[in-house]
Amino acid sequence: MKLTRADWVRLLLLWLGGMDLRLTMLAVPPLIPLIHRDLHLDETAVGALVSLPVLLLAAAAVPGALLIAKLGVRTALVIGLGVVALFGALRGAGPSPAVLFGATFMMGVGVAVSQPAFPSLVREWFPRRIALATAVFSNGVLIGETLPTALTTPVGVLPLVHGDWRWALATWSAVVLLTAAAIAGFAPAQGRRPIVPARWWPSWLEGQTLRIGVVMGMASAVYFGTNAYIPDFLDQSGRHALIAPTLAVLNASQLLTAPAVALWERLLTGRAGFLGSAGLMALAQVGLVLTPGIGVIFWAFVLGFAAALAFIVVLTLPPRLAAAGDVHRMSAAIFTLQYTTAFILPLVAGTLWDATGVAWLAFVPGVAGAILMGWLALPLRIAR
Repeated sequence: MKLTRADWVRLLLLWLGGMDLRLTMLAVPPLIPLIHRDLHLDETAVGALVSLPVLLLAAAAVPGALLIAKLGVRTALVIGLGVVALFGALRGAGPSPAVLFGATFMMGVGVAVSQPAFPSLVREWFPRRIALATAVFSNGVLIGETLPTALTTPVGVLPLVHGDWRWALATWSAVVLLTAAAIAGFAPAQGRRPIVPARWWPSWLEGQTLRIGVVMGMASAVYFGTNAYIPDFLDQSGRHALIAPTLAVLNASQLLTAPAVALWERLLTGRAGFLGSAGLMALAQVGLVLTPGIGVIFWAFVLGFAAALAFIVVLTLPPRLAAAGDVHRMSAAIFTLQYTTAFILPLVAGTLWDATGVAWLAFVPGVAGAILMGWLALPLRIAR
């Protein structure tokens, strides 16, 4: 079936929206040394700064499903992205950690409300092309994780704003505002197969929801944790110049997962994607700690690829497994479990670092999480 002009517009909106779910969140890690020194944060606070939006992705996923049920997918998404843009820009509005964390909290709410809308849009706009639409949306998410880590420092946004991390955060938020306006102006009020959800509270025990959510939570915890602690880990080991390239490679390597999935479709239909991701993530974190010099960039490449592979596998599941009209409910359940786990592990890692003063201990919870992810994925049965 040939794609129409309207289909291409919808795919573009899915891609832009997916990108906006991560732009403002991943703009923080490259700026952590500046924020750390300016606001005098300890490592636990650094971990909380990166993982607070992740906690909100868990806490507000179910209210996001309710908003979709009451207002419709498009309206809920525009509101969510508008909140992301506003409070993402306000994170640097004051000179105290209270302003930074308060605005980060509200920004996380916006991201959390927006995220459950996308699997519903995939199902509603492209019921016969779920794989294609999911691939476009997930590519947008991965681009959103790559751009701010590659283009914030030392070239790109930060030099344009004269080294001010506050204006750097506001600049990325402006991109989200433009996307929200585009969705409000060009997205159809209803897709070709309108869905009016009658229910919004997730069915936590439906299918394999619990196991899928926790498995994906381990992958997300590793990803967000390494983004949080790589900058200070390299800074303290005398490799400050490697922060930007390591973060860029960590996030850019995720873009290679789409070709991998295209060449080997079984990654999306069985346990191979989860098990392979788990093994590679555990190995890569050990490599990050033990490899001297520029070798950390190689392990960052492996880690980013592995985490993205698990992420893409999970994104395809709600549109494929949930009943019509229930995609947002299953998505909310999985996201709640996923991001609750992803919040706790990085926080534990930062506490370990602060309590012992030993930097490499911050990566131990991530290694344990990757191993647990592989063990939990063993019983999964994911049909075509």
